[in-house]
Amino acid sequence: MSEHDFDFLFGRWNGRNRRLKERLAGSNEWLEFDSKLECFPIWGGAAHYDVYEALDTPIGEIHGLTLRLYDPKSGQWAIHWANRNTGRLDPQMTGSWEGNRGEFHDQELFNGRMIFVRFIWTRDGSDRARWEQAFSGDGGKTWETNWIVDFERVR
Repeated sequence: MSEHDFDFLFGRWNGRNRRLKERLAGSNEWLEFDSKLECFPIWGGAAHYDVYEALDTPIGEIHGLTLRLYDPKSGQWAIHWANRNTGRLDPQMTGSWEGNRGEFHDQELFNGRMIFVRFIWTRDGSDRARWEQAFSGDGGKTWETNWIVDFERVR
C-alpha cells in the first residue's frame, strides 16, 4: 500500500464495458459498450483524477470524473466519483491495495434504500486493468457485480 498504487492508471485507456441492464433486480441481461478514460497525476501520484466518457451506450452518454486521494496515515485511498448527469459527487469510497488488487467500499442510497457498494480494481501488467462495481442489498452477505470495464492502454 502506497501513494503509488494507482500509478499504473496514468495515461489514456480504451474500455470495454459490460453493465447489467437492471441492478439488484435479478437481471442477467448485460449491455455492452465502449468508453475512454484518461488519468492525470497530482502531487507526485498521491492524488490523481481521471475523466471517463462513454458516448454511444444503450443508456445514453456517460460522462464521469474521478478524484482519488491517498491518506498516508491510514494507508487508504478515498475515491470520489462525479457524474455529469447528477452534477454532484457520490459518497466517498474507501479502501486499499494488496498486490495487484484494490478493494473499496461505501454505502449509498439506491432506489430508496441504503446498500453497500464495492469497487474492485485489478492490474494486469502495465497495459491492462479491470474495474468492477458490485452492489449488496443484504448488508454485504451477497454481492451482485453489475458493471465491469476491461481497460487497455492506448499507445
